[in-house]
Amino acid sequence: MLTCFQFEDMNVLQHGQSIHEWYSDLYDHLFHGKPLTESKKIWRLPGWLCDAQALIKENLLDFDILKTYQIYHDCGKPLCRTVDENGKQHFPNHAEVSKQRWLECSDGSPEALQIAELIGMDMDIHLLKSEGLDEFANRKEAISLLLTGLCEIHSNARLFGGAGGIESTGFKIKWKHLDKMGKRIIERIKSKSAS
Repeated sequence: MLTCFQFEDMNVLQHGQSIHEWYSDLYDHLFHGKPLTESKKIWRLPGWLCDAQALIKENLLDFDILKTYQIYHDCGKPLCRTVDENGKQHFPNHAEVSKQRWLECSDGSPEALQIAELIGMDMDIHLLKSEGLDEFANRKEAISLLLTGLCEIHSNARLFGGAGGIESTGFKIKWKHLDKMGKRIIERIKSKSAS
């Protein structure tokens, strides 16, 4: 993880640590009322985050489980890295490769197995389509994956360019997808809780 780079100046471990820093910032805001402006991070929060704050807090997995998942979610990237003819790197099937790598290195405890499952599902929120929405929303990990996805796109925003990256077209496309899917996931969790 230390020798495989996500960006020119950030290796895969630092990338995971960055995502967790964003998540910690968001967590402190949700659970302790800490203003997001204190961290100097540039956030663009979806409306559903405020509207469904109680539901989100009730459905988040344990902070330490999420911390480990977020930091090590790409631990298999060095094993599946390829470089195309234009010099661009790719990490085919990296979520599954990372899950298997985590399992090889972990102690097999229930916590380690839960982290492995999260690692294997890491890309699901980014690739989610309408036809998979019900299945995704029924997962106990749904809210945790949704918030981690929001932190991932903020952490990666500089990759997209623009002012802090959040004004770029690439960021806006990813944010719009998470905003739309987040609303629909929360609606489904609410209706499931009501029945």
